[in-house]
Amino acid sequence: MKTATKKPAAKKVTKRGTAVPKNLVKKSPAAQKKAVKEDLSKTYNEFKEFEGQQYTGMKIGRSHKWNYDAGVWRETKITPDLWEISYAVTKRRAGHAPEGSGVPVGTEYHWYIMAHQNVRKLNANDYTTSLAGLKLKLAHKRADKEKWSLSGKTQRKHLIEFLQEMIAQLEKEPAPLDFTYNENHYLGEAIPIGQTCHDGLCEEYDIILNDASMGIIRRMKKGWKIDGVEDKKFVGAIGDAIVESSNK
Repeated sequence: MKTATKKPAAKKVTKRGTAVPKNLVKKSPAAQKKAVKEDLSKTYNEFKEFEGQQYTGMKIGRSHKWNYDAGVWRETKITPDLWEISYAVTKRRAGHAPEGSGVPVGTEYHWYIMAHQNVRKLNANDYTTSLAGLKLKLAHKRADKEKWSLSGKTQRKHLIEFLQEMIAQLEKEPAPLDFTYNENHYLGEAIPIGQTCHDGLCEEYDIILNDASMGIIRRMKKGWKIDGVEDKKFVGAIGDAIVESSNK
């Protein structure tokens, strides 16, 4: 009776005649690049889980960066403080999506945006403008489908739940901020983004300093980050103030 033996790994013979195991042969740069793309595509499309909810696409914690064409923003005054707005533009990815990843062309999304818009007048006709906040996916429509993933009624229900969560967060006592940076004194508050809080620790906060909105600060693996704020030491000082306030 023959005994089964394990087949040895295939070997590649070098120019000098020395046999090298196939799994130790170094891939060419092109082959390595292809392998990375295939891995990115696979991880993008595979099912993931977040707090019991299954999802596909970009992994929680990763980011997109887009460049917007010259769009048209229109606004109509409804009350002394309330405006109706509309904005239409083509946005373009900064870089390229991994080959084979992402949804098919023609897929549509419905988002709800809650954000701070800060503007500063430069002259009679020009203003700087920045936007920082949250956007919530209410529904999507697949390229090969006629219907949206959720009915209008269900979308409205989810929006109500989201707004109720945001109101509850705003009604809670925020983390008070009181610190000095570069001889300037700052007073303010850090409002936790509840969806990023786990076991008493929050990853993101909406920051108000000296009555001005600073945007959302995000806890990174190393330090803190606020999109659009270039002074990393200042952002770090805000993060330190949050930690100090939370530990009191």
